[in-house]
Amino acid sequence: MAADARSPLGKTMATIVHFDLPAEDLERAKTFYSSLFGWTFELAPGWTDFYLITTTAEDGSPGVGGGMGKRGAPDQRIANYIGVPSVDACLADVTRLGGKVVLQKTVVQKFGYLAICEDTEGNTFGLWEEDAGAE
Repeated sequence: MAADARSPLGKTMATIVHFDLPAEDLERAKTFYSSLFGWTFELAPGWTDFYLITTTAEDGSPGVGGGMGKRGAPDQRIANYIGVPSVDACLADVTRLGGKVVLQKTVVQKFGYLAICEDTEGNTFGLWEEDAGAE
């Protein structure tokens, strides 16, 4: 969908900009996904246990980027993050529309801000606000 696509409410449509892949064994998961899909993994700058994942579309163009780190909780699963101009504003809309905030706005230093939400059907999703100056 084009970047300037509009929703029925006249808002710019948001899209998935990142996925987060938790793993028990990072090396085992890297081997699995690189062998299965050809994904590449690179340690995130300044991190020792979090990898940035590069994917490509079938036509060879860049795909959605991801990240992989140690599983934080036994029930943690793959999460999709939707890019938004403001996590704060979107969190207000989530609750106004009947969703829940599972994790409030959290800084990811030098990358941006994230939050985790639950929709009206019990599905979780992440919000992502890019900000290289995040502290």
